[in-house]
Amino acid sequence: MLRTPTRTLYAIGDARDGWPPAPGADLPLAAYLDHWQAAGPGWLHRNPDARADLRVVGGYLERLPLACIKAGIVDYAETWHFTREAGTRPATHAQPLFGARQFHIHDETAPLHSDDMLAFIQTHGAPQILCVWGLGVSEAILAACRASTIIYYSIDAPPLRVPAACSRHFDLILVGAEWQREAVRARHPDTACELLTIGPEFADHETFRPLGVDKEYDVVYVAAAQPYKRHDILFQGLARCTRRVRCLCVCGYGELGDDLRRMASDLSIDVDFVGPPGVSYAEVNALMNRARVGIVASVDDGCPAILTEYMLAGLPVLANAQLCCGLRFITPTTGMIAAPDALHTAIETLLDHHADYQPRQYAIDNWGWEASVARLQQLLARVT
Repeated sequence: MLRTPTRTLYAIGDARDGWPPAPGADLPLAAYLDHWQAAGPGWLHRNPDARADLRVVGGYLERLPLACIKAGIVDYAETWHFTREAGTRPATHAQPLFGARQFHIHDETAPLHSDDMLAFIQTHGAPQILCVWGLGVSEAILAACRASTIIYYSIDAPPLRVPAACSRHFDLILVGAEWQREAVRARHPDTACELLTIGPEFADHETFRPLGVDKEYDVVYVAAAQPYKRHDILFQGLARCTRRVRCLCVCGYGELGDDLRRMASDLSIDVDFVGPPGVSYAEVNALMNRARVGIVASVDDGCPAILTEYMLAGLPVLANAQLCCGLRFITPTTGMIAAPDALHTAIETLLDHHADYQPRQYAIDNWGWEASVARLQQLLARVT
């Protein structure tokens, strides 16, 4: 068992069967682990390259923990997930100082509970920072971490997806829109609540970047093949355009893949599809680079991470004006907002002027992981 370092962060997501990857799929870090166990927490301070070599990359669930290690807020972090698979496995490590661990779920009624997770905390101690995402965890787990600073973010449009018995334990609640902050204050007026999202913020400008390739598509929509992503709004807008507009849809997961293809065919619009299933983050970036404009068509959605990922790839963004959370990322430098019935006009306007936008540096300066973790550090100083 890896000895617990002085300062730890555990970020708990929702259920994910088969995660993390089987041992052997991660990088060969046996020497690092052995050295840590022999030397104790002070090993990090005697080996500063471990932190210097860390890369803040990957999915939105990983980037906040990685940024906290990189910024020196904590020494070690893990993402935790629930699984229906029996038993527990040691953490896998894709990078030094950062691991992934799964726990067998014992109660699938939200907020989720694992006896194994609770036992791990009771045995090895609560982390300095506990991040709780989405459907949350049981009050028993939160109570076991009463000494921790507990941060919550819902990931979805509703800012609180947990009962009050759980949310009363939170020290800091993160939201993506002002209306969400008001909803949180209505339940917990004295709890710190700030605009800081873990999707479009803590952005990874290393993975998502311009590649200088030819633009084969006019617009790209990277979104799950699920109803709430509202591909129908985009498709109806494309059908109303006065010119041929080539669209690429990249779907990581979802059950509507065949339905979306049929809808595009019925509307006689020019749409190519990739997935589901999805592709790697690097491939998503490569696909986005083949388009001129990034689209966000959803309405009842949390702040989609793709908002700034488009920008980092050099694409201006056209967002549905009805998007309930995330419009603050659309500025005169980064893109346009349009109502569904005016989407076709906005598509053509943005295509005509897409080269006038320079969203990448603006996104890095305002929502890159360095800027985001600096704000988080300020917030933590206020609640600890």
